[in-house]
Amino acid sequence: MPEEIKGSEQPASSNAPEQPVKADVQVAPGKSGDVAEGKKAEDVKPAAPAVKPTADTVAKPSAPAAPGGPAAAQQPAKPTGPAPAKPAAPKPPEGPKPQPWDAPVVARLKAMYGSGLKEASTYAGQNYVVVDKTILSEVLRIFREDEQFDFCVDVTAVHYPKREEQFELVYILYSFARNERVRVKASFKDGEAVPSAVPFWPTANWLEREAFDMFGMKFEGHPDLRRILLPEDWTGHPLRKDYGILQQDTEWVKVHLGIESGQ
Repeated sequence: MPEEIKGSEQPASSNAPEQPVKADVQVAPGKSGDVAEGKKAEDVKPAAPAVKPTADTVAKPSAPAAPGGPAAAQQPAKPTGPAPAKPAAPKPPEGPKPQPWDAPVVARLKAMYGSGLKEASTYAGQNYVVVDKTILSEVLRIFREDEQFDFCVDVTAVHYPKREEQFELVYILYSFARNERVRVKASFKDGEAVPSAVPFWPTANWLEREAFDMFGMKFEGHPDLRRILLPEDWTGHPLRKDYGILQQDTEWVKVHLGIESGQ
């Protein structure tokens, strides 16, 4: 078989269709059999030259795919050590603190009673004095008659069971003429008599009755000291801290309401 196949240029007959002119194709040695088996010359491609593999051309094995797909592979690995400690919470801002109250009435009380005036302070814009119980009635009279505090807003108490003088009595006074408020405080033992303020403010009548009803405070000189919120025969005083929140006079409930419990 010839090693070279050349296209022939023969004149076409009038009846035969024109044949396309094929370019000369060089057949590599040993490949002539492909042409002999009927393959077209243009389908035969020359063999690529042999290339010696190098370190750069050798394909490296790919890493195994991360579980969860490509998105999971992009996520950083979670640390396996202990979690970092949380920063300490910031300290809450400090609230208002009592400040000394400097006023003419304070100077007058200090001059008159000395250590009997235990404290004169302003807290959150509210003025108050703490006095010894022996001068309470005199101090109230001064605020009413000399300082024009003509309205007794409230008479109440705070119970401190662990103190020797368990009850701190609080008078809240108001001056219409001066548009001022002041608190007068004094401490008493349980069952100790307190001088009534009804001679200075008639409104103290019902306020002192409420302090008697809820705390058991006894006001000496009160015109009609009796309960005002609870029945007269009720046992106990609900606003004392030794009176349980669910406590009640079960005997009174049974007698007057005909039930075992009022809860």
